[in-house]
Amino acid sequence: MTADRDRDVSGRPRQDRPRDELGRPLPYGAKGVEPVSEEPLPPDQTLAVAAELVDQGRPFAAHEVLEARWKECPVEERALWQGLAQICVALTHAARGNAVGAERILDRGVGRLEEYAASGIRPMYGLDETGVIACARDRVRPGPPAPGTG
Repeated sequence: MTADRDRDVSGRPRQDRPRDELGRPLPYGAKGVEPVSEEPLPPDQTLAVAAELVDQGRPFAAHEVLEARWKECPVEERALWQGLAQICVALTHAARGNAVGAERILDRGVGRLEEYAASGIRPMYGLDETGVIACARDRVRPGPPAPGTG
């Protein structure tokens, strides 16, 4: 253990520093965004909260919500939650200007999500994986501006 890292009472690493909307640490005492709970939510609620956070421009927080579910889900659902979490990491990298990192993690996340959806026997919890993938690709790989808007 290092003394320069925030830890909880059990010694697990915790980040008490405030963060901006893209998860970047801010100086202690600065006003950051409200952190999300590290407790896993039920699947439907996980998807709703993650979607709302992405819509608010907080893909890093959405990743945290999805990661909590991924760590507690049944083994057969891990590809779903891990893929969605990785897609949110890709959105975070893209928003931070890291295009190469965004592309790489997007491909991994999409691959996991497609693998999960292709099985056809696992619950999708109402998720439109094709829509999620298309939206993520549009955000990570934006095309040229429409004529007259650039």
